[in-house]
Amino acid sequence: MSTEALLRAEHLAFGYGARIVGAEVSFALQAGEVLCLLGPNGSGKTTLFKTLLGLLPARAGRVLVDGLDVARWSRARLARTIAYVPQAHAALFPFTVREVVLMGRASRLRPFAAPGRADHAVAEAALASLGIAHLGPRIYTEISGGERQLALVARALAGEPRLLVMDEPTASLDFGNQVQVLAQIRRLARDGLGVILSTHDPDHAFLCADRVALLHRGRLAALGPPSETVTSESLRRLYGVEVAVVPLAGQGRSVCTPVLP
Repeated sequence: MSTEALLRAEHLAFGYGARIVGAEVSFALQAGEVLCLLGPNGSGKTTLFKTLLGLLPARAGRVLVDGLDVARWSRARLARTIAYVPQAHAALFPFTVREVVLMGRASRLRPFAAPGRADHAVAEAALASLGIAHLGPRIYTEISGGERQLALVARALAGEPRLLVMDEPTASLDFGNQVQVLAQIRRLARDGLGVILSTHDPDHAFLCADRVALLHRGRLAALGPPSETVTSESLRRLYGVEVAVVPLAGQGRSVCTPVLP
């Protein structure tokens, strides 16, 4: 890994207008690393992501990519470097999956330019890399939730970014589709992408994350490897419930089980 972090947040404060949602958040993300952000509703995860993406200005501190302050970057440059993967959703118009993925090339095109042969080739490669090339001609609104989520990942990859920001990419997916999406996240990191994702399931941190950041009331409560960060005590402080973190024999990871009162 490079000595210079791909993404770095330094003493970051974020919020809306005069309302500060979070402050003094600092972390670094290397290329090829998955950072999992855990936190309850209202802890500031989405607002933090919007600030990293440049959709909201930092209220204090700064966001760096390759050591450069992105506040000085154009929107186009930022969009070519950092791609956003939202939660799966149903589009309003009956685009094909191929057309949805091709939309990811927008950051690489000149204003009002139409996608060319090279852009179509990149979109097809993104579909193939996720094993969903067969979905290309299907209507996006008619495929399953898991397939839509993978299509959104392919759309992000079509922009050829170096960093993926993923807001609860497994939300509303069934168990099998969750595993499939998490496996693809690990594969993308192995290919050299930096990935930061949020989730409400601490088990996902053990499955795909290199490091975990716990966000509580807009502050970082902990940051480190899953085995050191996701503990019964830290989850109790984070969510206000008792949780047993049970090691799996021979697996090198643990699972989290809530303890009912």
